[in-house]
Amino acid sequence: MASSSVPLPLSPPPPTATPPPPQLPQIHSLSPPIPKLKTPTIRSRLSKICQGGRPHLARQLFDSITRPTTVIWNTIIIGFVCNNFPYEAILLYSQMKKSSPYTSCDNYTYSSVLKACAETRNLRIGKAVHCHFIRCFSNPSRFVYNSLLNMYSTCLSSLDAEMVGLKYVEVDYSKYDLVRKVFDTMRRRNVVAWNTIVSWYVKTERYVEAVRQFRMMLRMGIRPSTISFVNVFPALSSLGDYKSADVVYGLLVKLGSEYVNDLFVASSAIFMYAELGCFDFARKIFDNCLERNTEVWNTMIGGYVQNNHPVEAIELFVQVLELDEIVFDDVTFLSALSAVSQLQELDLGQQLHAYILKNFVALPVIVLNAVIVMYSRCNSIHTSFKIFEKMQERDVVSWNTMISTFVQNGLDDEGLMLVYEMQKQGFMIDSVTVTALLSAASNLRNQDVGKQIHAYLLRHGIHFEGMESYLIDMYAKSGLIKTARQIYEKNDSGDRDQATWNAMIAGYTQNGLLEEAFVAFRQMLEHNVTPNVVTIASVLPACNPMGNIELGKQLHGFSIRYLLDQNVFVGTSLIDMYSKSGVINYAANVFAKIPEKNSVTYTTMILGFGQHGMSERALSLFRSMKGCGIEPDAITFVAVLSACSYAGLVDEGLQIFDLMQQEYKIQPSTEHYCCVADMLGRVGKVVEAYEFVKELGEEGNVLEIWGSLLGSCRLHGHSELAEVVAKKLLEMDTRNSMPGYHVLLSNIYAEEGNWENVDKVRKEMRERGLRKEVGCSWIDVGGYVNRFASKDQEHPQSHEIYEMLERLAMEMRNAGNKTIQNSNVDATPRFDE
Repeated sequence: MASSSVPLPLSPPPPTATPPPPQLPQIHSLSPPIPKLKTPTIRSRLSKICQGGRPHLARQLFDSITRPTTVIWNTIIIGFVCNNFPYEAILLYSQMKKSSPYTSCDNYTYSSVLKACAETRNLRIGKAVHCHFIRCFSNPSRFVYNSLLNMYSTCLSSLDAEMVGLKYVEVDYSKYDLVRKVFDTMRRRNVVAWNTIVSWYVKTERYVEAVRQFRMMLRMGIRPSTISFVNVFPALSSLGDYKSADVVYGLLVKLGSEYVNDLFVASSAIFMYAELGCFDFARKIFDNCLERNTEVWNTMIGGYVQNNHPVEAIELFVQVLELDEIVFDDVTFLSALSAVSQLQELDLGQQLHAYILKNFVALPVIVLNAVIVMYSRCNSIHTSFKIFEKMQERDVVSWNTMISTFVQNGLDDEGLMLVYEMQKQGFMIDSVTVTALLSAASNLRNQDVGKQIHAYLLRHGIHFEGMESYLIDMYAKSGLIKTARQIYEKNDSGDRDQATWNAMIAGYTQNGLLEEAFVAFRQMLEHNVTPNVVTIASVLPACNPMGNIELGKQLHGFSIRYLLDQNVFVGTSLIDMYSKSGVINYAANVFAKIPEKNSVTYTTMILGFGQHGMSERALSLFRSMKGCGIEPDAITFVAVLSACSYAGLVDEGLQIFDLMQQEYKIQPSTEHYCCVADMLGRVGKVVEAYEFVKELGEEGNVLEIWGSLLGSCRLHGHSELAEVVAKKLLEMDTRNSMPGYHVLLSNIYAEEGNWENVDKVRKEMRERGLRKEVGCSWIDVGGYVNRFASKDQEHPQSHEIYEMLERLAMEMRNAGNKTIQNSNVDATPRFDE
């Protein structure tokens, strides 16, 4: 924001002297006049020393004067202010007041010392000076009032949020506004006063009032200055007022080239139109500038970056590099680094980093912080940390940047360790650090870490906007949903913001409290809090376990009405919901209509096709990803391998497994190995599956992999191999966490009629206290959700249902279905509980 105070003269004008008496005519009037050398006054000597940048020397000479006049006092005070020594100016003013009654302060004294108070943000002394001149002057000059306005505006805007630790107290200027009060007491107001009041309203985010004051100034017949436009443009961009922006800029053009070609005005206009999203206008102003300084270039590049146009930003940056007359500054490189971060182009980032190293003798901390962010966004975490380690000087932002980088990339333990190191080196934790800590605790699902962080916040009285939503999310993901609910209910329902509602809804869904999730969603609507994409994406997963597709359709309709359905996260959640509800065609339609798709969207659709036996479509979609420029990740390969497994496409699956490692350099995880083992086992290649798992060595000693192998043994009747696999499973399951595998082994023995081993397994389960959780499923018929469990007798139509199952089984048996002949519909006993 441009300063609106009056520039101080380096020295005040001398007091009006008494005119000399008229001189009598000289006799020798024709002779040439003899020039007389003017002896410089003490004031002019002191002023010249101050202009030379040596106010302290002027002060030493001043101290030798016995009784300095007001003008001389003012000269030194103004000299200190103009040479950026505001504290010395205030101290000298204090001594001047003590020298009373020998000297008295005038308008220049008060104007200059008020400017010093503004520069030091010292509101207390500023108020004292205000009291002084009220007592001394009945009618202070206009420029004193302008300086007073500037002092209050500068000091109060820095106190817009008084900070105690990290606890913010918002100041309500609508009740008591000192700047407005001073403005209203002014009898005559020039453009400087109007500029200050407009700037004040912008600083305090009262944009409508700022625009209103600008219009009022025009109605009063005050001609706006270039600063007037610099001050009002941010108000228009913050309001998103396109029409008024065009009108005000039209007025600027009408006032002539002096205004249009002013570089500060041009920079502000470019920023305004960039914020409004009118890049054509912003670029036109930029292109029409007769000359461009560094700030104009930075504003245009920054406008592209802030609005996610990184390619245009880089192109403009390259143009700047070719200009010898433009001197780059930190902001230029910060914008370029941000553009590379958005593009996630590591090669380009490395080139830019090299260029910065060549052009800086010592890299500023702020630039190094941006370099760390750039490498982390390009998935080069190791390089980020390397730069961080080598930094000679670090600030809080450096630590927070590296901590956030670790947490965002799944290195939560490393992030926690870095916070510990940060505290050891004497840096204070702030709201950004706490946010990263809570995110790490959420990712780790670690209750102890989460509780410790919460306790730290309470002990130190730390509070920041949005903290409740982070705490709710952390406790919900750690399984402490009751604690999350307590924090949620502590907030008055009218004070809850969108993020808090979203965190609670997501927490309920993640913890299986589906009805509570929908109740919270309805309450959110009742309190007139508008849901966003996060809300819809959080509540949609609650539709699947309830088996209620109608609720999902209603949410889909809601998202269409509120224009949220085109969002990639909502679209992906809709695909997942429809796929799991068995309506794969709806899922495919949603996928086709999403304008922007990412790897998660493709993965969800591939998984849906695979689960519905549409393996060819799943593989076709997987192959199309490369053509769309979307790189599959590890989870995508799990989805496509699962699709191959469901369809028995062993050769294609093994090719994709090799492709994942060789072309995409993705290291296989447990899930990938499990898919391959299952894929081989499903088609009867049980021995090959066993050999594959054995070759994995220690890496394959995972319950899920061997459990999949045991299922294949049962499916294809490999009872001997099943015993070997079961023995391996029992060795690994030291915590008795997988009773299902015992049940599976028992069923294998039962199918062979080996009742001795069945009894042995059952006895072992009873001794260990193992009990398999009863399976359960839902189906929505006519808007009513029917729930079914194994051996369920609670359904009102259970007798008819079992009769129908018996009849269907008989028909299938007669049709020669081998699977049904071996099933448990007949009298063969089963151990299903």
